[in-house]
Amino acid sequence: MNTPIPSFGLGTFRLQGQVVIDSVRQALELGYRHIDTAQIYGNEAEVGQAIAESGVPRRELFVTTKVWTEHLAAEKLVPSLQESLRKLRLDQVDLTLIHWPSPAGAVPLADSLHALQAAQAQGLTAHIGVSNFTIPLLRQAIDVVGAKAIATNQIELHPYLQSPKLVAFAREQGIHLTSYMTLAYGKVLGDAVVTELARSHGWTPAQVVLAWALQRGFAVIPSSTKRENLQGNLLAPTLRLSDSELARIDALDRGERLVNPDGLAPVWD
Repeated sequence: MNTPIPSFGLGTFRLQGQVVIDSVRQALELGYRHIDTAQIYGNEAEVGQAIAESGVPRRELFVTTKVWTEHLAAEKLVPSLQESLRKLRLDQVDLTLIHWPSPAGAVPLADSLHALQAAQAQGLTAHIGVSNFTIPLLRQAIDVVGAKAIATNQIELHPYLQSPKLVAFAREQGIHLTSYMTLAYGKVLGDAVVTELARSHGWTPAQVVLAWALQRGFAVIPSSTKRENLQGNLLAPTLRLSDSELARIDALDRGERLVNPDGLAPVWD
């Protein structure tokens, strides 16, 4: 599947102030080139500062942000993205996502997607996509803009929540998937299967899980505030698990969803 999205990036969820500046700065020093943020994270300005001070050429970077639900209306989306760009100190982001579907469908999906396409036509974003979309929502989005226009669907996905029906549908449609919460808030790092595989290879548990997700075809955007973890995670794309090892991690799926905010989450598949 051709995708413009780098398979490995840095997430910034829940990182604020100097903490996110230091995380992004260190990541860029180590070689990260894909940075993921969002309007609701409240850290776009700090991410922008770290990028600006890094000296990394803009052409080498891939920057993603996400439009919050309050800005999904047709007349609000473009101005909100312009504000994100101002904070990020960028003329264009590489990818803009609808962060969550409009609660209770208050804003018609077609309005938001058409506004995203308008932002793309204006050069504010190179690519557009969605996040936290279910199969029915993906069907709606495909009906509006076509599958090829959707660069990714960013979803919670980790060994304990693998959403096989959604994954299969997205792949049938040629829609790329980005995994967030790939380490399940760290819960999977103590899993017996994961720790056994880590010991057998001399890897960290995080490297095992990230390597699994990457080999299964998902982009990953783990976050960290520790340089050693940032450096260790960055090695994951070079590590290979055998088919039988991948299958052992596949078998850990138990449908355990960790991100399910009241009033925001859709009816999951």
